[in-house]
Amino acid sequence: MNAKSMKKNRIGLGLGATSAVAWGIDTVIIGIIIASTPFKQGIVLAPIIAAFMHDFFSALWITLSMIVQGEFINVLKLLKTKSGAILVLGALSGGPLAMTFYFLGIQYAGVTYAASISSIFPGIGALLAFTFLKEKMTGRTWIGVACSIVGVIILAYTPSKVHVDSHFYIGILFSFGAAIFWGLEGVIGAWGMKGNKVAPLYAINIRQMTSALCYAIFIVPFIYGYPLAFQAASSHIVWLIVIAGLLGAANYSLYYTSIKLIGAARGQSLNNTYVFWAIVTEIIFIGTPISLEFVIGTGIVLLGSILVSGTGNVKKSKDITINSAKATEA
Repeated sequence: MNAKSMKKNRIGLGLGATSAVAWGIDTVIIGIIIASTPFKQGIVLAPIIAAFMHDFFSALWITLSMIVQGEFINVLKLLKTKSGAILVLGALSGGPLAMTFYFLGIQYAGVTYAASISSIFPGIGALLAFTFLKEKMTGRTWIGVACSIVGVIILAYTPSKVHVDSHFYIGILFSFGAAIFWGLEGVIGAWGMKGNKVAPLYAINIRQMTSALCYAIFIVPFIYGYPLAFQAASSHIVWLIVIAGLLGAANYSLYYTSIKLIGAARGQSLNNTYVFWAIVTEIIFIGTPISLEFVIGTGIVLLGSILVSGTGNVKKSKDITINSAKATEA
C-alpha cells in the first residue's frame, strides 16, 4: 500500500469511528425525546413522528450546509443521474424503513436493547457487499464481523429494568428489522457512490432529503400525524430534536464518507461501535448500571471492529484499487 492509500485508509477509519460516537449519543437523545411530552401522550404515533422530525431537521442542516458551500446545485444535478436514483433507493431503505423500525425498537425495547440488536447491521452489510459488490473479504475480516455480532448478542442480554413482555419482543423484532435495512442501505450507498463524480456529502444530502420528503408526503399524512408533529414543534422538546437532527447529519456525513474511502463492510463495522457509545452515554447521564456482560460484550464488539477495520483488510483486487483511486480524487 502506497503512502496515498494509507492516508486515505486512516482518514476513512477515523471518520467511521467518529460517526459511531455521534450516532451513539443521538440514540440516547432519541430515547429521551420519545419519552417526553408530547410524544409520551401519543404512544402509537410517537416513534414515527419522532423519526420524521429527526430526519427533517437532519436534512435541513445538511441542505443549509450545501447551500452555504455553493454545492446544492450539484446535489440537484446528481438526482437526475443513475447514481442519484440508486442513492434514493438506499435512502428509502435506511430512512423511512430503518429509522421507523429503529424508533419503534427504542419505544418497545428501550435504548440499550434497540442499539445492541440493530448494531448487527455490519454483518448483514458485509455479506451483502461480498455477494453483490464483490468486495474482497479476508479471514480476519470475517472473524471481526463474527466478533461484532457475538459481542452485540452479549450486550443485548445486559440486565435492565425492562419488563419482558410481548411488547418487548416486538421491540426486538423491530430492532432486527432496522439492522436489515441499514445493512442494505450501506451496500446500496456504496454502489451509488462509485465513480469520482459522487461526493459523499452530495449522497447524504439526497439521503436525508429523500427520507424527510417520504415521511412528509406519504407516511405522516397517512397516519394523521401532523397534529402531533406540530404539537412537538411548538413545545420545549423541539430543541432536543434539532440537536438530534444535527447529530444525525454529522453521523451520516461521516459514515458515507467512510464508506466511500474504505468500503461498505469496513465502514459499517466501524459505525457499529455506536452501541458502545450509546450505552456509555446512558451510564454517564442516565445512571444505567455497569454489568459484567456489558464489559465483556463491549470488549468483543470493539475487538471485532478493530479486526475488520485493520489495514491488512484493504481490498487488493484491480477493481477495488481503481475505485479507491477515484474516491481519493473525489
